[in-house]
Amino acid sequence: MVKNRLFRVALLIETHRTYARDLLAGVRRWMDQNESWSTFMEIGGVPDQPPGWLAQWDGHGIISRTFTREMADAIEATGLPAVELRATKFGGNCPFVGMDNSLIGQMVADHFLNRGYRNFGVYSLDTELFFQERVRNFVKAVEVRGYVGNVLPAGDDRHPESWEDNQQRLITWLEQLPKPVGIFATNDQLGVRVLDACQRADLSVPEEVAVVGTENDETLCGFASPPLTSLRFDGLRVGYEAAEILQRLMIGETVEKMETLVSPKGMVVRASSDDLVINDPVVARAARLIRENALHGLTVNEVCHRLNLSRSTLERRMKKALGRTPKSEISRIRFKEVERLLVETDLTLDIIAEQTGFTHSEYFHSAFQERYRQTPTEFRRAFYTDRLNS
Repeated sequence: MVKNRLFRVALLIETHRTYARDLLAGVRRWMDQNESWSTFMEIGGVPDQPPGWLAQWDGHGIISRTFTREMADAIEATGLPAVELRATKFGGNCPFVGMDNSLIGQMVADHFLNRGYRNFGVYSLDTELFFQERVRNFVKAVEVRGYVGNVLPAGDDRHPESWEDNQQRLITWLEQLPKPVGIFATNDQLGVRVLDACQRADLSVPEEVAVVGTENDETLCGFASPPLTSLRFDGLRVGYEAAEILQRLMIGETVEKMETLVSPKGMVVRASSDDLVINDPVVARAARLIRENALHGLTVNEVCHRLNLSRSTLERRMKKALGRTPKSEISRIRFKEVERLLVETDLTLDIIAEQTGFTHSEYFHSAFQERYRQTPTEFRRAFYTDRLNS
């Protein structure tokens, strides 16, 4: 048993994904609150083959996300206490800490069901056990309600089928599904592929196809067009729990619980699934027109003209289908983008007003304050304050 010394810990965790960075932040939080370690980590991806230094490394413990049998065997061969953060098919005798996959499919299904969707699809890889579990739980959740979950396995990038072949197969599947349909992508990378296929097939999102990903990788979700709704994992808690378990192992304690499962933090709703299902085709067209043009100064009269409808007819049908008037829908789209620009950029308020369809800066300020009961500057400051305290 090692006491009163600085533990040396290897963190074999990739750094290019939001979830993985949250894991590391969780480990860091545990260290801040408990005990400092000497840590070693490599920036970027974890190599498939074990690093040459691992077999002779004079350390005390390892926290890893293991992607290959070779890496799993090398970690076990060190004889050091280790905690695994990736649900793998490689087995091993070390404790596992990770997300509760039994809840993931259920939570995505609830997101769609609560918005009125009755047609469902799943786009998933079958290469990992955790993907398979997410699919099973999603399909079970919709079948219990009397619906069917159509599953399309994604092409494996390790096989010779090309990107274009994969996308064409995905487009064909999407076109054949009954609409409107909610698509569960079992990770965000697959969600981006679905949105690309919708764009190529001229399928409107979310009016015809709503898409939800998994993991809430901020780079992927923000890069997608439209931005991708995703289930947010609690990487901070996973990393914290893993550090606590490893510390206990390194001081010689026995850990009886070999699996610690953490619940997802909830849905981060973005434009790919941010509305109720729209069964009225005219309202669906109006919603798409507003979504695509609201930031360019679109007016209700222009919507009516484009759809060849009277204002009273459009207002009646939109209120029935969405519970909102055309004017309030235009404002909702504009202010969603205002919020994004306030918290994700350092653009001036005048530029934000211009980029979100407000003709006068003064009107933007007064409309914002009426809607949020605070100024745009106060909104931006409160966001960063909350982020620092979280």
